[in-house]
Amino acid sequence: MTDLLDVGRVAALNDILRRSLSGGTLVLTAGVVALGRERQQIILDAIAAFDRFEPDNDPHGERDFGAVEAAGERVLWKIDCFDGDRVLTILLAREY
Repeated sequence: MTDLLDVGRVAALNDILRRSLSGGTLVLTAGVVALGRERQQIILDAIAAFDRFEPDNDPHGERDFGAVEAAGERVLWKIDCFDGDRVLTILLAREY
């Protein structure tokens, strides 16, 4: 039961970071930075709205990865935890 609670807490913390950019660090790759602030905001909004978590794309239930089409780009995002600090990385699929 503890594992389920831990996964739920991780998912909730990841949702907070993804939706509000609080509780962690945001990292944009060079490709995303090059798009400019307006397109970056469209991407951030699409990531915040992402809710299509399914067993195929979220097998552990942590809500830590997704892919969206936004600002004319295929965009990937991933949340990792390093020494207790959450990092949301956003990259263009073509940079992967």
